Amino acid sequence: MQRSKTGWIIFGIVIIVLLFIMFSLAGKYNTLVTANENINGKWSQVENNLQRRADLIPNLVETVKGYAAQEKEVFTAIADARSKLLGANNVAETSQANNELSSALGRLLAISEAYPTLKSDQNFRALQDELAGTENRIAVARKDYNDAVQSYNTMIKTFPARLMASIFGFAQKDYFQAEESATGVPKVQF
Repeated sequence: MQRSKTGWIIFGIVIIVLLFIMFSLAGKYNTLVTANENINGKWSQVENNLQRRADLIPNLVETVKGYAAQEKEVFTAIADARSKLLGANNVAETSQANNELSSALGRLLAISEAYPTLKSDQNFRALQDELAGTENRIAVARKDYNDAVQSYNTMIKTFPARLMASIFGFAQKDYFQAEESATGVPKVQF
């Protein structure tokens, strides 16, 4: 009788330990899923703001064209970069296209310095202000995305989440990075 009672106690302890492990693993899995979805949501905000900027650009270009029609090279660069941005399929492509578009936009805005009547145009100023606000939104969304990626990547590299991540296929995410040239001072020439 004593032996049978001890066997049931050991069996009960084993079941409790197994349940504890199972719930711990389920909790870790849920944490990974939540972190992954957080990244997806943050990326969606980046794309949302990039789309907003892409939608503003044709209006800005048309306004500048009225004053500086001879600046075709800049307009072509903007159109090409905008197309690449809208057709990007992943973080790396989006980051590259965004850098190209930012560079082309910088040249477009530099043109306004050579055309005082353009600088004073109400529509141009409103579009320029709206674009500046959108650039700020993009910077915030990018930072939020990169913070979420950092948190997630750290999580999947630490124990015991690393085990869960490898079992269920949670892979490291890419950061949204600026080009190396973004750290330098832009050179404007006319």
